[in-house]
Amino acid sequence: MAASRIQPPSQSAFRRILRMAQGWYGSEERGVAWGLTAATLLLTLAQIGTQLRLNLWHRDFFNALEGRQAAASAGQVSTFLILAGLSMAIAVALLWARQMLALRWRRWLVHHLQERWLADACHYRMGLMPDAADNPDQRISENTRWATVMAVDLATGLLQALLTLVSFTGVLWTLSDAVRLGGMEVPGSLVLVAGLYALAGGTLTWLIGRPMVGINIRRNHAESDHRFALLRLRESAEAVALIRGGADEAAGLRGSFGRVVGVMHELLRSERQLMWLGSGFGMVAAVIPLLLASPQYFAGALTLGALMQMAQAFTEVVRALSWFQESWPRLADWRSHVERVVALEDSLDAAEALGAASGIETEEGGEVLAFDELTVRGPDGNVLIAGASAEIRAGERVLIRGESGTGKSTLFRAAAGLWPWGEGRITVPAREETMILPQRPYLPLGTLRDAVCYPAPAGRFSDAAVQAALIRCGMPGLAGRLDETGRWDRSLSLGQQQRIGFTRVLLHRPRWVLLDEATSALDDAGQAALMGLFSTELAEATLVSIGHRPGLAEHHDRVLQLEAGAAGARLTAPRPAVTLPALVVAPYR
Repeated sequence: MAASRIQPPSQSAFRRILRMAQGWYGSEERGVAWGLTAATLLLTLAQIGTQLRLNLWHRDFFNALEGRQAAASAGQVSTFLILAGLSMAIAVALLWARQMLALRWRRWLVHHLQERWLADACHYRMGLMPDAADNPDQRISENTRWATVMAVDLATGLLQALLTLVSFTGVLWTLSDAVRLGGMEVPGSLVLVAGLYALAGGTLTWLIGRPMVGINIRRNHAESDHRFALLRLRESAEAVALIRGGADEAAGLRGSFGRVVGVMHELLRSERQLMWLGSGFGMVAAVIPLLLASPQYFAGALTLGALMQMAQAFTEVVRALSWFQESWPRLADWRSHVERVVALEDSLDAAEALGAASGIETEEGGEVLAFDELTVRGPDGNVLIAGASAEIRAGERVLIRGESGTGKSTLFRAAAGLWPWGEGRITVPAREETMILPQRPYLPLGTLRDAVCYPAPAGRFSDAAVQAALIRCGMPGLAGRLDETGRWDRSLSLGQQQRIGFTRVLLHRPRWVLLDEATSALDDAGQAALMGLFSTELAEATLVSIGHRPGLAEHHDRVLQLEAGAAGARLTAPRPAVTLPALVVAPYR
């Protein structure tokens, strides 16, 4: 896992979530995006219209009750049933529009981030960057979900609150004419009271809930670290079991989740403090208009229907003005997810910039693999390989040897365009004509056929070709299991996985093959059999190998040596040993 940092909330987080939204609204899916947005807006307006009609219904129904008008009351019940059914239909349709809006946005965002992450080896470079966003898998799969779903819910809620405020403020302003404050007639008195009441509640909410943003960021960080620890243990289950490290791992996991529990205690404490405020705030809001208007009602200046309409309108205005207060916990949680997605975008920007700013100049498409005064550095700037110059021509078979840590694999990474730190020049053959076999081949999820044919589609090679390649590489037992699905990286030994790598070479038949310790798990006979492919079926391929296993040199034409030094390893071509003629000493006469 890359080193992680808990960054403070970015002041431009809201602008950046808008930028991500603009990416979707300007993409090839913009028609769907704008259509769903328009549907959400229209359905929200319809919902507010229904609420306004229900407000009038409160007046008419309670006036009918006050006048003991049975027929009018029955008619109002029928009206209510119609309005209730309409409200339910609009609510379901609005929910559908919001769900589709969030789902399609999330799908676009996940695809966008995944493609950026995988493009030009950004995922690899991010793993080398000390300040890169940690756990990008969780950020893409989970944080994008909440960043989009909650953004749609909050935006829809805010829109509904604004429309409700505009709609019911007029109603409440008109009804305020019948209410006096302290014996004085104040225009829009109930609107003023609702505004002051909501302002007081919002101020208290901000003071109490302000720490929740940082707490949610720490919670996300702690939970992602615990999830990573569980995933790492699952992937290393055999190694842990063999060394009997279960007790130590359990202690580590307890500590990891203990950090989650500690942050959750802070979050739950803040939520309880807000609950004290929220529970009392709503109860008092429902009583305020009744208390203020009750003298006019008892004096006969207000009907019961007008009083109930006023109470309902006051509650709606206060609720609209209190949107910030009611939504604060969700805003804080949403902000933490946005920060994690934004941090991933920042890391992708940095990884792309790092690749573009590499001091290693690469020329692709030549008929040689050449290093010209190549200096390879580590991420910290230290020199790993100094001034390497060598040329490998098509058709050659070259072995690169050196002690562990001299940078042999890093040299291959630089040749593959993965390593950005350094300077000098590399000439490489066309990428599509080159295949690199690492020490542990990557086996994708899916069928055995998928794993063997990777990175080509499984249908590119016939069953007969795949089976023949498996048999040729010493795995006849797998030839009849091409359509089986499984975790092949677990069920196959490392030696079998390395044989899969050579099977791929046989199928793809690249012109250039680079082996990075690709036979390390094989016995001598297995290594000799697979390396023998380059004298038979793959005789036309150029071979460049890294390794120090006995017997490797005999499969190569020449050897390059990486020799460790204080100023970085040097790439040399050792001279073959010279056999001197025996010195014959004549007997003394």
